[in-house]
Amino acid sequence: MEESNEEMIPREYLAMIYAFVAALGIAFYISWSFVHGTWFDVGVYTITAVMVGFGIIGFLLYSLD
Repeated sequence: MEESNEEMIPREYLAMIYAFVAALGIAFYISWSFVHGTWFDVGVYTITAVMVGFGIIGFLLYSLD
């Protein structure tokens, strides 16, 4: 069998997906806080931190050559 060196998904698309995850995390925090009127909630901080963290790290890893 021959091995293919082609990527299944281009790096640019993956970088955009991770940037979207980071933006989605910020949008989640703002929308949840606005709807429920609680701007200081540890659970929302946790979800937001994970989404933004993975988004930024993934974006940096896939945007660098």
